[in-house]
Order: sequence, then structure tokens, then C-alpha cells
Amino acid sequence: MAHTAAEWPPEETLSLWKGEQARLKARVVDRDTEAWQRDPSFSGLQKVGGVDVSFVKGDSVRACASLVVLSYPELKVVYENSRMVGLKAPYVSGFLAFREVPFLVELVQQLQEKEPDLMPQVLLVDGNGVLHQRGFGVACHLGVLTELPCIGVAKKLLQVDGLENNALHKEKIVLLQTGGDTFPLIGNSGTVLGMALKSHDHSSKPLYVSVGHRISLEAAVRLTHRCCRFRIPEPIRQADIRSREYIRRTLGHTGGSPAQRKDRSQKEQRPNACPTGGPGAPTDQGRPPECYSRGSSTDPKDPEPGFQEQERDQQLEGMGHHEDSDLWPPSPASIQSLP
Repeated sequence: MAHTAAEWPPEETLSLWKGEQARLKARVVDRDTEAWQRDPSFSGLQKVGGVDVSFVKGDSVRACASLVVLSYPELKVVYENSRMVGLKAPYVSGFLAFREVPFLVELVQQLQEKEPDLMPQVLLVDGNGVLHQRGFGVACHLGVLTELPCIGVAKKLLQVDGLENNALHKEKIVLLQTGGDTFPLIGNSGTVLGMALKSHDHSSKPLYVSVGHRISLEAAVRLTHRCCRFRIPEPIRQADIRSREYIRRTLGHTGGSPAQRKDRSQKEQRPNACPTGGPGAPTDQGRPPECYSRGSSTDPKDPEPGFQEQERDQQLEGMGHHEDSDLWPPSPASIQSLP
């Protein structure tokens, strides 16, 4: 039975959240703090982390939080931890961190306690950093609370400070020719809030990279690009794969029709209860609301992380994939149907 959605927070709660963001924002460091960040080849960087929260379809409370650590530059998974969590806050544009970050912080703390030698030197976060309504997105929030360098990597443009996904913006995207090409995201304030990055030669949709904490924008963009085998950086992609597979393993065999079980094995949509309006309800210009998916891939988790998946990716690449889609590579069902 689906759980009940958290109610739209009252204005007092939103004011408290804004105050907390302002307090923590003062601690954000937007420059390189580690020697490896200033090295052109990132010499000294050995472990890169990624985080993700996946949602159970038709359930506005249960979700799966996942943390993975990959070796660098090999991008092989060396650590993963996924667990089911109970969401206590609804999705409110501009306040995603209050819904997701507490669970991600706990995963980082568990890693520090259990296997400190595997602590990542940087975290890639599925969301924005300083590219945010109040300059303090989920990547900043997680970075300040964990004191780890963090990079915000969003799949859609957050339209703030005059930034718009308009004809001019789309013209700039067309001019991105090869993987690694970029253009700055400059708001009406004149501030460079982030960079649009063509992460892969075959992708026509850019990523929107912004500083989270303790790294410069230039280093954040370079590292994000170097972590991309496909459109989505591998640390985030692997966290996404494992969080959704954990949901499938945990909930996918408990009855339901074959179609329902198939749905559970894919990136789950946000719950259907989407607040619309109400006192203090901001215009939704950021992360899609609960009724939309935020998935980045549909790969299953493999028994030996990275090995079988890499073989499958190489096989499918040889068939000529269309890298535009966040759903590349295909789901297990579609893989089985390939000739």
C-alpha cells in the first residue's frame, strides 16, 4: 500500500529552510583546495564518489539512497552502499536538499566509520550547486555538511537569474561540437553560475555543471568530462544504477503483475502528488516535481561492478547508440531483445 505524501510545508518552514541555506552558504568555498584539483591530469586523485536517490513508483515516502566510490581514472566501482529510506519532506523547488541530503550525509558517515580508506576525494551530485535560486543547491549543501569537495551536475537548466532555455540558449548548444566543449552560464547579475558541458561526442544535450564546495568551476568541469563514458558522469550513473536495482531486489519480487515488476526495475518516477500553488509555493523551475522521473540510466547492477556492464556497453556501442537519451544504455528487457 502506498504511503501518504508529506504535506506542502507551511510558510514558517520555508522561512526556516531559507535561513538554514543562508547560514550554510557562508561556508561554501568556490576555489580549489586540493593539489590534485590544480594538476592538469588530476595527479593524486584516486577515488571519486557519486550519490543518487531513487524513488518507488506510486509511493511518496519510500526511496533508496545510494553512495558509490569509483577508482580514478579507471572508473571502476570499489565501494557501494544503498539503503531504503523514508522521505520526511515533500519536493519543493529550491529546497531539494531538505528532502534528500540527510540520507546522503548518513551514507558518507557510514563509509567514514567502516572503511575510511575508501572515502572519496570528491563527490559528484545529481543536482545543482551555486546554480540555484539562492546560490546554495543540493551539491553545496552536501559539500558543506560533509566537508568534501562536491560538484553539481544537472541534466536540465535551472532557469534562475535570467537564465532561460530559449532560442539563444539552444543556438549555443548547437555550437557544442565535441565532448568537452562548453559555454558559460551567465545570469543577469553578470555572475558565471556554471557551465554547459557537452559531456560526450554523441550527446546533443549538455550537462549543467556548477560548483558545490571546495573546487573551482574550471576543475569541476574538467573532472566531470573525464568521468563521462556516456552522457551522465559514471559516479552518478553507477549510483543511479545501484539505487534502482536495490529497489528492484527489495520490492520487485513482492507480487504485482509482470508489467508492475518491470516498472519497478526502471528509474522510478517521483510520486504523483505534486503540490501546485499554495502559500509560499515557488514556481517550479528546477528539479522536476514528484510526478516526473529524474533517472539518468536504466542499467542493472552487475555481479562484479563494472565488468559485465562494461562489456555490455561496448557491445551496444558497436551497434550504434543514440547517446541523447538519459535512458542509454537500454534496460535489461531491451538488451535481451537485441539480435
